[in-house]
Amino acid sequence: MASVNPTEPLVASDIRITDPEFRRFCDFFYRRTGIVFGDTQRVYVDRRLADCIVAAGSRGFAEHFARLLVEPREMERLISLFTVNETYFYREEYQLRCLTSTLLDGIVARKRIGQPVRLWSMPCSTGEEPYSIAIWLLENWAEVDRWDIEIIGSDIDTKVLEAAEAGEYSERALMRLPRPLVDKYFTRIGDKRYRIDEGLRGSVQFSRVNVIDQAEMARWRGIDVVFCRNMLIYFDEVSRRTAAGNLYDSLAPGGYICLGHTESMSRISPLFEVRRFPDAIVYQKPEEGGHA
Repeated sequence: MASVNPTEPLVASDIRITDPEFRRFCDFFYRRTGIVFGDTQRVYVDRRLADCIVAAGSRGFAEHFARLLVEPREMERLISLFTVNETYFYREEYQLRCLTSTLLDGIVARKRIGQPVRLWSMPCSTGEEPYSIAIWLLENWAEVDRWDIEIIGSDIDTKVLEAAEAGEYSERALMRLPRPLVDKYFTRIGDKRYRIDEGLRGSVQFSRVNVIDQAEMARWRGIDVVFCRNMLIYFDEVSRRTAAGNLYDSLAPGGYICLGHTESMSRISPLFEVRRFPDAIVYQKPEEGGHA
């Protein structure tokens, strides 16, 4: 670190991350999150890490790293700075069409009335995806009132989960929603800001979950559909396999996982069956008695 006056507050430009510190941090972050940073991302990592050190009031990398090991709030701050949370309503709408045109018919055929239909958005970021699922079902699934539907939104970042629960969004987040749906499900609360309907906020359960943590993931079972878009691309091969195995265990027999359009579960895990439907390619956990 550059020489600074210890009585003056640090700014990010005062922080210098050495090569050993960079490698130590990347290894630590990988083991905690499964996310890989390489040398090509050095400038990005150094900048974000310096911002985190300054925001926490630490005097340098060594002091801050020691705090990360014992202070959960500092780890949460770090994750918020390093995870990507760009999203919007009705993103990859073709998967929502597949959900109501195909997937749900098979799911409810295996259930009795009264059994829940469980849909999981992971990672859910600031809530656009799970709320999109709720709106889509209300608008496009004739059976919506006959079933107990549980929508869960999970993310490793507690800051975005707080934003999701608040349910406040910019016009940009709503850019793909038809205007009648914006008027129906949102209230304007300021200049280009909207709050989602209170009933919809209550229809989604939000929870912090780390997909590569087997103990955390073990709490979630019997999920019918997982929307897991554009997360595994940030993992290395080992972490992808771990995440895929944990998601497989969370699914009910016959349950489905929907990935981002550039992702393929076939290159990650042999556990799932590839299902090609008119609207989307998805991946299915074999039904009881079946095999992948």
